Formats: sequence, structure tokens, C-alpha cells
Amino acid sequence: MTDVIVDALIDTLKLFPFLLLIYVLIEVIEHRTKLTQNAKVLQGGLAPLIGTATGIIPQCGFSVMSAKLYDKGFIRTGTLMAVFIATSDEALIILLSDMSKAGYIMPLIFVKLITAVSAGYLINCLFSKEKLAPLGGTESTEVCCNEHKDKSDLNVYFISPLVHTLEITLYLLAVNLAFGFLIYYVGEDKIASALVGGWLLQPVICGVIGLIPNCASSVILTGAFINGGILFGSFVGGLCANAGLGLVVLLKNTKKIKRNALFVAALYSIAVLTGVIVNGVISLF
Repeated sequence: MTDVIVDALIDTLKLFPFLLLIYVLIEVIEHRTKLTQNAKVLQGGLAPLIGTATGIIPQCGFSVMSAKLYDKGFIRTGTLMAVFIATSDEALIILLSDMSKAGYIMPLIFVKLITAVSAGYLINCLFSKEKLAPLGGTESTEVCCNEHKDKSDLNVYFISPLVHTLEITLYLLAVNLAFGFLIYYVGEDKIASALVGGWLLQPVICGVIGLIPNCASSVILTGAFINGGILFGSFVGGLCANAGLGLVVLLKNTKKIKRNALFVAALYSIAVLTGVIVNGVISLF
């Protein structure tokens, strides 16, 4: 049992410096670019594609900003869906910091990109008569995430990434401990045999986990995949449903409960279907 705890600590601490470096780089990218602060790029014919490309970039706040823009009528339903599906929260960061699983990053991005763009354009086509609010001079940019406004460079580029890294490290440690004890008490053979028949059910469960509006959900899914607890398709499906805090912003509008419920149901259905298809394709080949 002591070995399980020691191994979990070592595996988690190995990732810490890489996580910190990646979060620092993300803060630099986020504060040195203007793309995510301009609502105009999320209107027009290329909106789902641009939303998908930007959503894939592992940065905080874009799904939140998109949900706010959508709530004010600045972007279409399909564009928001594309952003939400493309968002992976902490998953790409954790995979980048774990060299043994880094090879899965491109397949993950590819599947999420195809799914997000397809869903975005399809929904926008179905709701082609959806009206947008006119963009004002500064109103559309004021809904963006400004959580670091008025903070010093030290806070923005070091303290904030450090705090976020510590938070994610604790989540990862909890996941590694959980899977370590699971393997210790249940055994790898029994877990592997359970996975053989789980390619249909796993995406259903992972999709529910993905809908949890917290970075812990993407950490749980990524940790489960890294530890061999779920299949790749199930992992992808869960992440397709994972829009981070963007869902919280969307659901805050209690005046449009029906609209929000249908949106979440569609997001979940697309995520589960994607997971099942990927698992099915992998099982065939």
C-alpha cells in the first residue's frame, strides 16, 4: 500500500515543472493576442471554424467569453457549440506534460476539430434564420474575461500559473491515488477485462463527467485515460462534453431554461456519439 502512495506522488511530481511552464506560456499567449477579445471574428461564414481553432488552444476563459457573447446575441448557436466541443480545459496541458501519452494529442485534436466544425456548421445551417444582435463599438469586447485586469505582471505570469498548477497537481494526485488503489485491490487483469465490453457504456458515463463545469472533470478524464481506466474514444467523448466554466455562464440565464436544456442535451448527445464512433473504429482496426 505504501508503494501505491509513493508511486502516485512520484508520478504526479514529475509533471509539476512541465505544468507550470505550460501555464506560464499560456498566460503569455492569452495576454499578447487580441483574437479572443474580438467578437467580430465569431460572426460570419468562418465563425464555427475560427471558434473551433481558438477553443482548442488550452487557455482559460474562451468558453466563458463565448457563452457571454452568445447570451447577448452576438454569436450563433452553432458557433458556441463548436467552441464548447473544441474546449478541452486541462486535458491537453496534462497530456503535453506526460511524454508517455503525448502521442495522443494530435488524434485528440483531430477528432475534436472535425466534430466541432461539423456540429457548428450543421447547427448554424439548421438555425439559419437565427438573428444576431448588432455589434457595438466596445460592448462586444466588454463581455470578455478580465479576471487578470489591474494585476501586476508577477501575479499574471507567475503567481496565477503557480496557483493553477498546484490546484491541478492536487487533482492529479487524487486521481493517481484512486487508480493506484483500484489496481492494488482489484487487479489489472480484472480492470482490463471490464474495459473490453465497455466501449459502448464508457462514453455515456464519461460524457456525464465531462459536463461537470469544473477543471476537475477534465483532470479526472485525463488521469483515467493515462492510467488505463478508460478507452481513447471514451476519453474523447468526455472531453467533447467538457466546456469548463462556459456551461456555468450559459446556465446562469434562468430566463432561457428550455434553450439551455436543449443545448446541453445536444452537446452531451454529440459527445457520446463521438466517443462511441471512435471506440468502434478503434475496435475494428
